[in-house]
Amino acid sequence: MKTKIISIKKFNGEVEEFKVEKLKTSLRRSKASESEIDEIVENIMPTLYNGIPSKEIYKKAFSLLKKRNRISASKYSLKRAILDLGPTGFPFERLIGALLKHHGYETQVGVTLQGQCVTHEVDVLAEKDGNTYAVECKFHSDPKAVSNVKVPLYINSRFLDIQKRWNSDAAKTSHLKQGWLVTNTRFTKDAIDYSQCVELQLLSWDYPENNGIKQNVDKFALYPITTLTTLTKHEKHLLIEKNIILTKELYESSFLLDKIGISPVRKNRVLNEIKKLCNL
Repeated sequence: MKTKIISIKKFNGEVEEFKVEKLKTSLRRSKASESEIDEIVENIMPTLYNGIPSKEIYKKAFSLLKKRNRISASKYSLKRAILDLGPTGFPFERLIGALLKHHGYETQVGVTLQGQCVTHEVDVLAEKDGNTYAVECKFHSDPKAVSNVKVPLYINSRFLDIQKRWNSDAAKTSHLKQGWLVTNTRFTKDAIDYSQCVELQLLSWDYPENNGIKQNVDKFALYPITTLTTLTKHEKHLLIEKNIILTKELYESSFLLDKIGISPVRKNRVLNEIKKLCNL
């Protein structure tokens, strides 16, 4: 008997055929076991219908995974967790600053620089080996949002204005070498093509291939506190208001859990989740 084809509606509005192997692959990336994956897929398959939003499939998979393996559920929710860092872009800038530090850069977040023509706010300033890089972060709370070619066009023009002033200033001890553009969603092909042409470095959720934000967060265990399954959404935002963005920061400042009213029992659960998530 021929298997019925189910179409799903993706986050970006596109429609594609549901492929069970794609779901399994995303669950494997969270380090769920094969038995856990098989059990989750077995539970989800009967609930699928034509035109089901991929968001609904994600929610079902996350709920089932959370009951079986909280650490894998935290990793599985990473993309959504970064979206939940909003509504402002500052927590995302902090995350990118931390990521660059792990790549050997000295970083400053939120810097005002004078260009040749006007003054500019630079999200992250990163320095390494005598070179400085101006990093612009474009945070989106909407998973469907993409950065088209207009964004790198604008960012590159700002960078050139800053670079002209910086590199003509004898007081500067480093060379302003390159501009960066970072987003938590995706770039269009034109945005990528233009950026490659003008040597503007890009970083997004899945770009460069196998070296995007997801891979870097996993590699350095830079999980935002919004990944934690042992805290409510309200509690996470209370901590973000206290400038705690990363789970490792929360682990080092665990007294803040007391300040927002977390009981000793729940505090231990939160800290245990962070220890396992970050291999501390």
